[in-house]
This record gives sequence, structure tokens and C-alpha cells, in this order.
Amino acid sequence: MTAVKQNKAAKKKLLKYIISFVICLAVVIFSFVILSTAVSAESSITLDISSGEADENSSVLDILFLLAFLALIPSFLMMMTSFVRIVIALSFLRNAIGTQTSPPNQVVIGLALFLTIFIMFPVLKEIKHEAYDPYQAGEITIEEAITEGSKPLKTFMLKQVYEKDLDMFISLADNRGMIDASQIQNRDDLTGLSLFVIVPAFMTSELKRAFLIGFLLYIPFLLIDLVVSSTLMSMGMVMLPPTTIALPFKLMLFIVVDGWNLLFESLIVSFR
Repeated sequence: MTAVKQNKAAKKKLLKYIISFVICLAVVIFSFVILSTAVSAESSITLDISSGEADENSSVLDILFLLAFLALIPSFLMMMTSFVRIVIALSFLRNAIGTQTSPPNQVVIGLALFLTIFIMFPVLKEIKHEAYDPYQAGEITIEEAITEGSKPLKTFMLKQVYEKDLDMFISLADNRGMIDASQIQNRDDLTGLSLFVIVPAFMTSELKRAFLIGFLLYIPFLLIDLVVSSTLMSMGMVMLPPTTIALPFKLMLFIVVDGWNLLFESLIVSFR
């Protein structure tokens, strides 16, 4: 009987909440209708976007292109620079040591970002000299600036890509009619390829190298885990988690060998 009474009380309470919610929703909708009617009754506001004068190097399309470019900057950063290899290597290092949240994601991304700027600085400087400065001076059009600015990026990516990956995407693009592979006679002709062919090949090679770096980073810390686990098993401490004991030894090893300097130096030197 007590359970039945509790069920009836709960149903009454739920019905009360539903009625209150419906009443509040009706009040909100009614208020919205009143405000919309009042706003529509007022005089409309018109904007004149044709005022002002623009020089020959600026237009509405330039502004739209700039906004689209700003929105795609994170994608460009990941796909066409050294960011992917660095951030994956740092993530593998964090997992290999066993500190899942240290350094935090913000620090990992910040390190990868500034190392990317350090590595890409010569390329960015060349882009500024070959494309941005002439465009600002009015010597070339925006299409020519994009063409000239993409050449240093293509050269950088082609230096990092595996020939096997590049050949695969050239073959796929040739089969789809995107390019004519018979026109590529030597390596100098590769810079004439579209970014839609070079970027996927570059990303594939970067993922391969990043996972190879992660494998090499895991080996010394895995050996420590094996030694600690076998030691605890021989001592009969089966219930004690090996990761808890192995973590201080991993940190000590990483500090003794000056791991951060070795990792950063290796990452920077790995880019040809």
C-alpha cells in the first residue's frame, strides 16, 4: 500500500511539473509574438554597403577570400606544415611515460605550434618575399600571389614525402583525370602538381613518420615496465599496479638523458 501511495504522489508531482512547464512555455511564446509584432511595426533600418571607395587591389571577393582563408588556417596548419608530426610525437611521448594529462593538451598544442613556426620560418619568409610583398605593392594579382606563395610550400612538402606515397596519389589523380602523369619527366616537374595531389601524399608520409617516432619513443619506457612488472611478480606483489612503481623510474630516465632536448632536436632535424 505504501508503494502504491508513493507512485500516486510521484505521478501527481510529475503532472504538476508538466503543467508548470506548459504554462511557462506558453508565456514565453506569447511574449515573443508580442515583441515581434512591436518590432515589425517600427520603421525598418536600411544599410548602404555601396558607400566608400576601394582601390584596384580590394573588392568584396577579396574580403570573402580573406574570411575563408582565416577560417581554414587551422586546417592549413595541420595539413601543410610540420604540425602533425610534432603533435603526434608529443602525444606518444606522454602516453609512453604514463602521464595521461601532463603536460596538458594546451601545452602540447602550444609546443607543437611554436616548433612548427620555428621549422617553417624559412618557408614563411620566402612566401612573404615572393608573394605577399609584391601583392601588397600592386605588382602582381591575387591569383599570381597564390601561385607564387604555394611554390615554397610545395617544395617543403615534396622534400618530406615518400616517393611511394607520391607515386600512389599521382597514379590515382591520373586515373581520375585530374592530371596527366606522362608530363612529369623529372623531379622539377613535381612542383607543378596541384596541392590536391601533394597535400594527401605529404599527410600520408607525415603520419607514417609520426607513428615510427612513437614506436621508437615507446621502446625504452616499455623496457622499464617489463623490468618493474617482472620484479613485482618475483616479489609476490601481484596486487600492486606496475605503472605506479614504473612512473618515477620513467621520469628519472627522461630527466637523466635530457629527453626534451633530444626530442626537440630530433624532430627539428628530421625535417629535410
